[in-house]
Amino acid sequence: MSLKYSVYLSTGFVGELASFKDPIKAYETLTHVAQTADELGFETVWLLDHFHPLLPSQAMFFESWTTAAAFARDTRRVRIGHLVTGNNYRNPALQAKMASTLDVLSHGRYTFGIGAGWHEHEYHAYGYQFPDAKTRLRQLGEAIQVIRTLWTQEEATYAGNYYQVRGAINQPKGVQQPHIPMMIAGSGERVTLKLVAQYADACNVQGNIATIEHKFDVMRAHCEAIGRSYESIHRTALTLCVLGETDEQARSLVPGWAPLVSPDPDIQSYGLVGTLETIHQRLAAYEAAGVQELVISFFDTPQLDTMRRFAREFMQ
Repeated sequence: MSLKYSVYLSTGFVGELASFKDPIKAYETLTHVAQTADELGFETVWLLDHFHPLLPSQAMFFESWTTAAAFARDTRRVRIGHLVTGNNYRNPALQAKMASTLDVLSHGRYTFGIGAGWHEHEYHAYGYQFPDAKTRLRQLGEAIQVIRTLWTQEEATYAGNYYQVRGAINQPKGVQQPHIPMMIAGSGERVTLKLVAQYADACNVQGNIATIEHKFDVMRAHCEAIGRSYESIHRTALTLCVLGETDEQARSLVPGWAPLVSPDPDIQSYGLVGTLETIHQRLAAYEAAGVQELVISFFDTPQLDTMRRFAREFMQ
């Protein structure tokens, strides 16, 4: 099996830091997860980009870009990535600059992920406008071009309906060549997957295995339409891991937040939920669907028991 395995690390989004009172201890617990993923051989530690927990509360929740910069210095081998940064939260020219700096801080281990944004409550809470979906996608398309321009041109100029840059200089541009890898996340067939085919180095899709396979077929068609190699796009998918002595026990341990963050709430039927044998079968199914890197949310994080057991059983 040639699948690569990565860790999806929420920094408080699903309330996993609610029991912490000391913010320093909470951060050190998170960075220990990243360091353990590094030591165990996971491919990437992926961070989400939100501002407070999914169900708003006073529980701790760490900002993703500053956390990613700290992880870049706290780890040595594992890649650091955003899955994904919300386009409307920051000006895209600034995002390009931030990503370039983070790539240097990590010595070339950063993957920039971007999406159109979706969490309306959070937009309003922090004073951001929340345009309709069509507008957010048009903004995303322009932002991607701005970012790529700042990564590849000495003086970037771009004039769009939403964003403009005029002779913008971005030095250093990062370490990786020809530029920092860009992931575009989302499954919209007419716009998002077309943007993936046009601009992305990697994609991320969610859903059950049949859905993932279908989305990859749509992406392949978009690639063929513009003459791009489908195989040049690194394909990732997000899943949940709950190991149990029986499938029934594992299903009983699926956390209540899981259906809220999954496009297909029946994650028990297709995620890495079950015995070792069940998980072996589902890993094979993900790979057969075309997934190259599986981004895993371990249900008991920031505890490390399941992550360590997964590495021992499936990554040797």
